[in-house]
Amino acid sequence: MNIQPLADRVLIEPAPAETKTASGIIIPDTAKEKPLQGKVVAVGGGTKDEEMVLKVGDQVLYGKYSGTEVEFEGVKYLIMRQSDVVAILK
Repeated sequence: MNIQPLADRVLIEPAPAETKTASGIIIPDTAKEKPLQGKVVAVGGGTKDEEMVLKVGDQVLYGKYSGTEVEFEGVKYLIMRQSDVVAILK
């Protein structure tokens, strides 16, 4: 990974949005909901006040409007503070 977050920030690859409903109806791009979970692909070193708890590979849940979208080599990522992550999925 060529992106290294600083301080208490993490880089997350969002899970793909659902394209079909359970009944097989295809959802158009304009109606898809923004995914609220993803995989941590890079982490910063933390700060003196906040230890970095997340690690690369963690599956996480985050707030609907959290983070800043960035695109790198054709892949969309979110970069956000560790405190914007609400849970680690196990």
